[in-house]
Amino acid sequence: MSDSSLIEIVILAAVAAFFIFKLRSVLGKRTGHEEKPDFDPFKPRPNDAEGEDDKVVQLPERGKGPRISQDELFEQGEPESAEAAMDDSPLAAGITQIRLADRDFDPVQFVGGARGAFEMIVAAFADGDSKSLRPLLANDVFSDFDGAIKDRESRNESLETTLIGITSVDLIEAEMQQKSAFVTVKFVSEQVNVTRDSEGRIVDGDPNEVTKITDIWTFARNTRSRDPNWALVATRSPN
Repeated sequence: MSDSSLIEIVILAAVAAFFIFKLRSVLGKRTGHEEKPDFDPFKPRPNDAEGEDDKVVQLPERGKGPRISQDELFEQGEPESAEAAMDDSPLAAGITQIRLADRDFDPVQFVGGARGAFEMIVAAFADGDSKSLRPLLANDVFSDFDGAIKDRESRNESLETTLIGITSVDLIEAEMQQKSAFVTVKFVSEQVNVTRDSEGRIVDGDPNEVTKITDIWTFARNTRSRDPNWALVATRSPN
């Protein structure tokens, strides 16, 4: 091989090495630590989300849906039992006054809640459960209920109450007194009430007798208070 051919080979090798170096500097080399590209082929495109709005459940605003608290008692309504509150009457006028003071007040929902409160209070009184009664009753009413429970216990007696059913729940009065709203409800229910002594002997009532009972209860709450709960403030029997 001539010296000139050897020189040409060396020159070509140098040129090839130069191009390989430049190519690697442009393309780079993978080390396993490269930053991930912003574009992810497995990431949903904006168009992939079309139609998802139909699956979104909007959370209810205050006063427009059920709440998770004691006042959910007053969030299940019975439209047919509150229709009488919508006519031109003193009751309707009273409800209007309450609505002006409390935009979240709904007589239909209130009726359902009143039914739930009635069932809870009747059951707690029969069980002698003053702790459960405390948040549902105003001070004076609680004192009366708690006193009756303690008097029953002092005689070693127990009360068995079976609520067969509630025949009707009707709003009969509504009014505002300063900042407080008062709503009176008439409950007609069928119950079996039996009082037994410490030996289990019946001292009052008949376990085979269903009695229709009418109770008139008044509930109240301060419309300026953040506490949404109503309390039982008065009880009476029909005239």
